[in-house]
Amino acid sequence: QVQLVESGGGLVQAGGSLRLSCAASGRSISSYATGWFRQAPGKEREFVAAIMWSGGKIYYADSVKGRFTLSRENAKNTMYLQMNMLKPEDTAVYYCAAEYLGLGSRDPGPYRYWGQGTQVIVSS
Repeated sequence: QVQLVESGGGLVQAGGSLRLSCAASGRSISSYATGWFRQAPGKEREFVAAIMWSGGKIYYADSVKGRFTLSRENAKNTMYLQMNMLKPEDTAVYYCAAEYLGLGSRDPGPYRYWGQGTQVIVSS
């Protein structure tokens, strides 16, 4: 089992930056694809970014490409999401997820493990 805990959310003005962290415990995330998803009020959960289990490829949603950067430190068992140039439409609860030997799917279905989420609010 993998336990995931997100942190780093908060309130920021448009154009600002935040860095989210996802700390894993129970198993090493080096064997897991890990990803970030978000869910805004009244909307479905959507893909933000993901890294395949080997770390060989990172994928981004078009809406965040060029503004968000996913990174992972296997030695710390932690994944990060650096979010720059934030927009009000980035407001959502951000979740991290993990899939054993995953390829970094954009679909939330394959991810077995999920964190509890961290709120990000971007004011205009």
